[in-house]
Amino acid sequence: MSEQIEDYKTFSQVTDARWYPRYHIAPPFGWCNDPNGMCFYKGQYHFFYQHYPYAPQWGPMHWGHVVSDDLAYWKHLPIALKPEEPYEQGGGCFSGSAIEKDGKLYLMYTGHLSATPEEEAAVGYAHIEFQCLASSEDGVHFTKSEKNPVIEDVDVADKDVSIHDIRDPKVWEHNGKYYAVLGSRTPDMTHGQILLFESKDLVKSWRFKAISARSEDLGGMWECPNFADIDGQDVLILSPMDLNTEDGKFYGDKVAGVLIGKLNYRSGIFSHGDFQYLDKGFDFYAPQVMQTPDGRSVIIGWMDMWNVDMHEAKDGWAGQMTVPRELHVKDGKIISTPVKELEKLRKWKPITLKDVVIDEATTFEGVAGEACELVLTIDAAESKKFSIAVRASDIEQTVMSYNSSGIFKFDRTNAGEVINGIASVREIQIEPQDKLKLHIFIDRSSVEVFINDGAEVLSARIYPKRTSQKIIFIPENGLLEIDSLEFYKLDFGIPHPHIKDTTEDLTEKFPFLKG
Repeated sequence: MSEQIEDYKTFSQVTDARWYPRYHIAPPFGWCNDPNGMCFYKGQYHFFYQHYPYAPQWGPMHWGHVVSDDLAYWKHLPIALKPEEPYEQGGGCFSGSAIEKDGKLYLMYTGHLSATPEEEAAVGYAHIEFQCLASSEDGVHFTKSEKNPVIEDVDVADKDVSIHDIRDPKVWEHNGKYYAVLGSRTPDMTHGQILLFESKDLVKSWRFKAISARSEDLGGMWECPNFADIDGQDVLILSPMDLNTEDGKFYGDKVAGVLIGKLNYRSGIFSHGDFQYLDKGFDFYAPQVMQTPDGRSVIIGWMDMWNVDMHEAKDGWAGQMTVPRELHVKDGKIISTPVKELEKLRKWKPITLKDVVIDEATTFEGVAGEACELVLTIDAAESKKFSIAVRASDIEQTVMSYNSSGIFKFDRTNAGEVINGIASVREIQIEPQDKLKLHIFIDRSSVEVFINDGAEVLSARIYPKRTSQKIIFIPENGLLEIDSLEFYKLDFGIPHPHIKDTTEDLTEKFPFLKG
């Protein structure tokens, strides 16, 4: 069966484009979760992801693969890794990262060996995880190392580390040596932690360096660590699990965020400040970071969450990614903005408005759609309370609202198909300002909103009918004063290879969009 995976038509077919994204990365069929191996190699951006090609549900993990020349337009490539070796049986090829060395592209990933029920009863564990390497000279076809696993359970057996949960390596080079951080937990499953390993050659030998950071009250497992220098700061990106949500400190039991600090390469210890969210929406997990050729730090996250409804599975696929985002550190706070390359998707003439004041629910001609971008500046000093409804109709709407106390609310209660397993309303406190800036990306089954130049971000999956395309501006306490509005219909960034799209072209309805 594995030899046929590259024939997209053989397996789960996307039967309806109603929720399949126009410009977000998604699998051509089957399941996807964590981003993997994001890098720039031989003139292209490579992005891999956890993938099960046989059904739109989690299964033994493969690595799906897409490439781009510009971070805006992507195309699917053949599956990069398949679970074929003894150290991958049961779970497959789990998450990891990529690095270039001597002209080759190396993938460092976790081999997940699952025990049979009989083995689990005999030895007391459900799985063991190992770290492995695969390499390629063309960035498409990969060969697994004969030395795999390059990091084994014996390497950490006496280090207060659970050998059953040690995964998701992020590898990088620093001053002629190679380093990798791995997510882990303590053997009693009470503390998440980050392990640091070191190598002189990348491909032959690795040694344990230190438990680099450990949780006190930040969950019982740290997954998908990434490490980057952002604006001169060492930033550890991580996805904690098993969080306590009873005191309201965390929105969910699984989140993604950063610790900003300093890594001591001699001792291996990472000293850091408090945890900060990368995204306070419903659907954001396991982000992967890379440095672009011009030195920017760019991340993409999985725009879904575990143990919730993924209604697109009805159509033969499940899971998608966020838009690429550029990270900065400003006054000790992480800032996240959409990458500038996304402007290439603006293929039609924009609709622009200036100094608009409304006193009732209003729609503007042409400002509607299922795949579009909205850039707004609102006079928050005068607009005391208001809402914006997107993907709206008489029966459906996704609502973002704001009041003068600085409460921003995202409500998908009536957004379409109900998403069980997670809340539908999210409220966050933002710093009140005279001008509120909103940068909103809408796709067929997602909304991402960047607030005040990326000071806060919220991402959400939604499942509306295709006819729900209105954008409605709603004053709720007096006037709504819009200083500026820019609306863009967005092009296909990652066309599906085997379905014919039936999206209504708004230029037919509004010819002035053609320019």
